[in-house]
Amino acid sequence: MNNTTDSIRMKRVSPELIPGNELSHLDFFYAGEARKQNMYIVRNGKIGWSYTHPADGEISDAVMLSNGNILFAHQFGITEITPQKKVVWNYDAPTGTETHTAVPIRKNRVLFLQNGNPAKLIVMNKKTNTVEKELIMQVGNPNKIHGHFRHARLTKAGTILVAHMDMGRLCEYDSDGIQLFKMDIPGLWSAEELPNGHFLVTSKTVVREIDRQKNVIWEYALSLSKEDGCSVTSPQTSVRLSNGNTIISNWFNQWNGNGQVDMNNQPVQAIEVTPDKKVVWVLRQWQSPDLGPSTIIVPLSQPRTTEKASFGNIH
Repeated sequence: MNNTTDSIRMKRVSPELIPGNELSHLDFFYAGEARKQNMYIVRNGKIGWSYTHPADGEISDAVMLSNGNILFAHQFGITEITPQKKVVWNYDAPTGTETHTAVPIRKNRVLFLQNGNPAKLIVMNKKTNTVEKELIMQVGNPNKIHGHFRHARLTKAGTILVAHMDMGRLCEYDSDGIQLFKMDIPGLWSAEELPNGHFLVTSKTVVREIDRQKNVIWEYALSLSKEDGCSVTSPQTSVRLSNGNTIISNWFNQWNGNGQVDMNNQPVQAIEVTPDKKVVWVLRQWQSPDLGPSTIIVPLSQPRTTEKASFGNIH
């Protein structure tokens, strides 16, 4: 590394935090796509709650509801459990389809994307188990269902922000399926609306904040994480903290090879970067406890509205 690069790195990185394993850095809810479907709540640097879902699939999306319940999508269905781990609602995806995202609408409804041929956006009433809305969704290849979608999020205006994974395209739709926004983003995995109305977008090579005019307001090229010794190679979701920092998750593929982590070269599960791209936290927690791969990290220290108010006229 030359002197110029070395100087830039020292300005951006807090080297003492690079080894990671700083569970006490913040309290958070955690889940990830893995062979063993686990979720955790970490408080004061320790596991305060954990759950293992006894089914096939992978946890692709999960959200803590305001009543403490957890709603999660696990490839072949969607389930809601209480903090006591009691199942209070469940949806089994039809044969030949997959569900990788779930978004609550107030208390009684859930919106999800169903990968399939055809792919669908569905709004279901959890109390009556009836479908209240169904839209056919465009995909890149109708027959390769696993790659259609991972994440969708409702906006404060009652529209839906969809990460078309197999198309590499971010789109916003109203409740009638009318496209309001479109932007091609290669390697797109997820996106969510920020309080300022901008979008925080996670793709394979970069995390960006963009406005509705497609201007890049902020970005963090993931090549920087490699230079900093905390390489993020498979990002899935990002979250903007109230202090302006951004947490970026990093997934590890347990289906490749023997699925075992090299404990002498542990992959990063998450990093936190400041607006000026300084790394201030690195998570590597693969033993005592083993958190597994990272997809979703939700900080518990800042207020978050989990149940969105509406999707169009559905409340």
